Amino acid sequence: MALPRTTLEQWVVLQTVIEQGSYAQAAQVLNRSQSSVSYALSGLQERLGLSLLEIHGRKAVLTEQGRALLVQASPLITAFLQLEHRAAGLKGGVRTELSLVVDSVFPKNRLFRALKVFQQLFPDTRVHLTEILRGESIEQLNERSADLYITTLAPENAIHGRFLLDVDFVPVAKSDHALLQLPVPLTAQDLARFPLISVADRPMPRTDNHASGTIANWTFTTVGAAMEAIAVGVGYGWLPLESVQSALDSGQLSRLALSARTVRQTALYMMLDNESERFDQTVSALAKSIVAECGLLP
Repeated sequence: MALPRTTLEQWVVLQTVIEQGSYAQAAQVLNRSQSSVSYALSGLQERLGLSLLEIHGRKAVLTEQGRALLVQASPLITAFLQLEHRAAGLKGGVRTELSLVVDSVFPKNRLFRALKVFQQLFPDTRVHLTEILRGESIEQLNERSADLYITTLAPENAIHGRFLLDVDFVPVAKSDHALLQLPVPLTAQDLARFPLISVADRPMPRTDNHASGTIANWTFTTVGAAMEAIAVGVGYGWLPLESVQSALDSGQLSRLALSARTVRQTALYMMLDNESERFDQTVSALAKSIVAECGLLP
């Protein structure tokens, strides 16, 4: 492979001259002498065998050939500067990629606000996000080899995580659903007459002796799909309040008035190893952004 005849430095000088409009202004921005700017551009044009610039009055403008070539060179300049920025991050211990595993019921608005804050701090770090459903054991979570987890934990395992928040689940149905025409409060017998829409990571065990006249419940693998099924009147279900709040406010869905408790709570925890939190500034920054969005002190 032959080496390039031109240098990235020469293209940066050309780009700066065009952006600033003159050799003098470009020299000031680049912290160089005007003669060194002129020398770099003369060398670039000489090696290409093309005229790239014209002087109109006191302003430097591109020729047709110069415009075509600079359009192609500009992304390369940007990519090279990003490469150097990433190298500086690696030198300072910044990770290039993080893996995040999040329970699907964790409020999306909080999650994405936290990720936005993290992105502003570490723009060159890529985040790989995997959503899971409740019920994975610590052993199953460890098999995913993520840097940070937001998940439910069994009471005996809660000591391994940091509490983030309680997710409120409320019973909802489409606003014109038959359940909302019944006298309140609704009883278990009332609910049993209609399909329960739930979220599960696997189908319910199949049975061939389904009792005649009983209502078949439905399961979905995402909160969004369950909510859409409820919104068209397939059945009722318990969904995260933050996920359905806008649909409740618009009147698309309505909360059911039950004789039993009308709010269920699921606690979510953050898990990461102590070494990452203490010594990995990238993981630590992401953890702090999430904790802040949950209204907790660092």
